[in-house]
Amino acid sequence: MRISVQEAPFDFAAEMAGFGQGRADVGAIVSFTGIVRDDSGQMTALELEHYPAMTERAIAKIVDEAVTRWSLGDCLVIHRIGKIAVGAPIMMVATAARHRVAAFEAAEFLMDYLKSRAPFWKKEHSASGETAWVAAKDADEDALRRW
Repeated sequence: MRISVQEAPFDFAAEMAGFGQGRADVGAIVSFTGIVRDDSGQMTALELEHYPAMTERAIAKIVDEAVTRWSLGDCLVIHRIGKIAVGAPIMMVATAARHRVAAFEAAEFLMDYLKSRAPFWKKEHSASGETAWVAAKDADEDALRRW
């Protein structure tokens, strides 16, 4: 299991190269990469702030829950912080489990948690130089409630 909260970009292929390898108990690997998107047509970047110890503890707790709940053989969560350009990868989740349903459900659970509850503060940067804090969205809360 690995959790990384980092400013540096990550290489998806390199991260996945050894993920879940050497495990005879793993029959499915699921991965997801989130990309910074611009819904307004004006955003140039998304900036994420956090309190390191608090963020890492919170993510570790939810990873532990996913590992236990879906009997994961391996789990990876990478989340970037700092100023990230539109179109750049911002996070990835990978899960390995005996069966595909468990791997998919665990990955979705982790993604929903990261989107709604992980302690990050997000600020949008626009082409005009303006910034605005991102508010929580009802749809993200609804997605999390299903778990």
